[in-house]
Formats: sequence, structure tokens, C-alpha cells
Amino acid sequence: MNRLTNEKIKRETLPVKVLQFGEGNFMRAFVDWQIQQMNKQNLFNGSVAVVQPINQGLGEMLEEQDNLYTVILEGLLNQELINSSEVITVIDSVINPYKDWDAYLSLAENDSLEFIVSNTTEAGIQYLPNDSLADSPQQSYPGKLTAFLYRRFQLEKKGLIIIPCELIDRNGEKLKEIVLRYADDWQLGPAFKQWLEQDNIFCCSLVDRIVPGYPRDTAAELNQQHGYEDRLMVKAEPFMLWVIEGPQSLKKALPLAKAGLNVIVTEDMTPYRQRKVHLLNGPHTAMVPLGLLAGVETVEDMMKDTDFRYFIDHLFTDELIPMLTLPEDELSAYAEQIKERFLNPFAHHQLNAIALNSVSKYTARLLPVFLTYQKQRNALPPYMTAALAALLRSYKGDSITPQDDEAVLNIFEAAWENPDTAVQILLAETALWGKDLTTIPGLTEQVKQDLLVLDTKGARELIQNINKGEKVHA
Repeated sequence: MNRLTNEKIKRETLPVKVLQFGEGNFMRAFVDWQIQQMNKQNLFNGSVAVVQPINQGLGEMLEEQDNLYTVILEGLLNQELINSSEVITVIDSVINPYKDWDAYLSLAENDSLEFIVSNTTEAGIQYLPNDSLADSPQQSYPGKLTAFLYRRFQLEKKGLIIIPCELIDRNGEKLKEIVLRYADDWQLGPAFKQWLEQDNIFCCSLVDRIVPGYPRDTAAELNQQHGYEDRLMVKAEPFMLWVIEGPQSLKKALPLAKAGLNVIVTEDMTPYRQRKVHLLNGPHTAMVPLGLLAGVETVEDMMKDTDFRYFIDHLFTDELIPMLTLPEDELSAYAEQIKERFLNPFAHHQLNAIALNSVSKYTARLLPVFLTYQKQRNALPPYMTAALAALLRSYKGDSITPQDDEAVLNIFEAAWENPDTAVQILLAETALWGKDLTTIPGLTEQVKQDLLVLDTKGARELIQNINKGEKVHA
């Protein structure tokens, strides 16, 4: 069977309007897919130049397919079954700045360029003090971006609209803050800083689409259906939401909503972020360690399991929704929508696939709600506490291989050398949680109790006990 290439698909050559940092599954099934929907309606008529944020990436594989790939949408949307495949044609080129720095900087000469988008993981928007303007490239994404924008400034080109998609709070503001810091570090001058402030717009944004990625189990069957081999096809759910905090003029420059897409341009994205991070990402993060320790493989399996479905339902109703400030009926409706998405029969969303960096995810997605619950009710939220205990247990490394930064793994490895003191040490580690969790009344002892049940009776019995409202004990 022949590979997916230009020989299979007719494509139009369009001006590059978007510079995209990140070529992974999410960006290809989210941003690039949306650009294609606008192009099909002649609303945007632009293409994308992709930059690999790290040296090892998918650039060569994309080039082998002439930068073409298939997005497969499968699942339920408003109780309607969606099953579609579409070849995405919007990527013009993929550049690896580690191999061709000059080609990367030359993109700054492009007069048609209007937008920069990115998804370099939660750890991508960070300041690295060793980055310098002379590097080719800088190690950090903000460093590479600063070098690019400075070249564009030197060429006296127009500014850009910059929309990061990384799942960190106030992502646009933090990215801008680091770029300005590099401008100071590298002594790029007040005129450049003024151009950054006045001619460029850094937007905060929130993205929402579950993207399980390459459909390994059904790839051969899908290739037969499509009539070509595609090594970069990506599966996603039909639901998507993009909330962009920026000027209303953005609606005209980037007419996503006009194309019928679920995109909101707003002056304040805070309520949308709280709802999504705590009600969609939060349950994902809570179920991962408990499910993996119980031998459950996918999100759908968790939802179809009587014990874990009860856990998920009551995590929503008892611990998450009451702690958020939006109207309860709105939150409850959103929670039901999420459960429909979790039950997607096509996603096969592996718990392992969402286990990466689980500590930072717990800290961002669950801990703020946990602390609010404890403060308001003067009690520990049992489900979030059990998830925390399971998280510590999963990072012990003897039954599950944790996926995280080396520094985080080193902290856990050192602590678990002495199981008697591991809980106390780990909960007190501010580098993990941003605060000393041993100061929360009763938490250390409850986590120890939960861990004892996990070790002696298993994750399922721990959840069964909590579901019954029983005090957890070994």
C-alpha cells in the first residue's frame, strides 16, 4: 500500500500565516484541524509552518508524507455518533531549528505571517538562565521565540498575535513575561521591548479536546479503509473548545467561530479555565493512579466499572462541583457532558497515556480544590485523598513505571528508600506541591492508612470502602 503523499491528495499552495511550535498529536488534531475547517470555507486561506520545539520530533515523518496526515473523529457529540476521517493539508513545512537554525530565523521575513501558536507541554513555558541570543537554537521555547521576534523586529516587520495552548494558568502572560526577561538579559534594547508591548498581542488561551493519538490497534484496518498508509494519523473526539482571552478584533483575524467551531473570544477566560481544569482534567488525574493500580487500562473501562463509576460520579458531585464558583446547574451539565466524552467507545484512551507528569497535574488540577474543600469543611475530601495516596504509591516504581521529569523521579526514589518515612518526606516536599502538605490536619495519617489498604487489599477495595462511606482502614 502506498504512503499518503501529494500523489494521493490535491492541495492548494497557501501563504504561511501561522508559525506553530509543536508537531505532536494534539496540535495536529486541534489547531491544524481548525485551520483546515476555515480554509474549506475560504475564511482564512492560510497555511502553517511548524517548528519542532525539541530535537527529536516528527518532522522527518511528516516530510515523508509531504506534511499530510489524517484526523479521525470518533465518538459521541450531543448524543450523536460521529465517525469521520479527513486528510489535513494545512502544514506547509516543518523546520527543526536544531538542524537548520537559519531556516527557522528566515521565517521572520514572512510578510504574510500573522499568528504564533504553541503546545510545548506544561514544562515548555519556562525561563532557562543559560539561554543566550548567540545560541542556535536556545533550549527553551520562550528563548527561541525571543530570538525569532527580535529578528522580526530588526527586519521592521509587523508584530504578531501569539496564542500559547500549553495547559498552564495565564499561559500568554507567563510567556510574555519570560520573553521580556530575555530581552533584558540579552540587552536587546528599549525599542525592541516597546515593539513587543505595542505591536504584538500575547493571548491567554484554554484548549479542550481529548486526543488519544495514533490508533495503534486499528491502524491497519483504517489504512485499508482510507486506501493509503498513514503513519501519522491521529484520533480525536468530536468535541472541541478553544477559549481565547484577547481583543474582539481577533474574531475577524481568526474567524474560527464564523467557521462553526466552538471557539470563544473573551475578556476573561478565568471561569472557563476553572471549569475545564477542575472538572475535565481533575477527574482524569484522579482516576489514573487508582485505575492503573487496580489493573484498569482505559478511561472508558473506568466509566463502565461499577466501583470506579461510583467514585467518578461522587468525585464530581461531592468534592469538585461544590467547591467551584460557577452556577451549580451549569457545572452539573458540563460534568454530564464530560462523562459522555469519557464513555467514548472509540477513544480507547489509555490511562498510561495520560499518566505523564502526574505530580504537576495533581498540583494544578486537584490540589486547589482539595485545599478549598479542607478549608470550607474542615475535613479531608476522601476521593482526592485516595487519589493522592495512589499517586505516591504509583511513583514507588515497583508496579508502575512513573513518567516524569528526572528531578521529580529522584525525589520519589530517595524517599521510597525508607518506606517508614516516605509519606512524611514526600508530602512535605514543596518542590512537588508548592507547599508543605503535612501542615494539613490529618492528611499524613490518612494517606498512610490509604497506602496500607492499597498495599494489603488493593485499589479496588480502597475505593469500595470510600464508596460505602466507611472509614478506611487496613
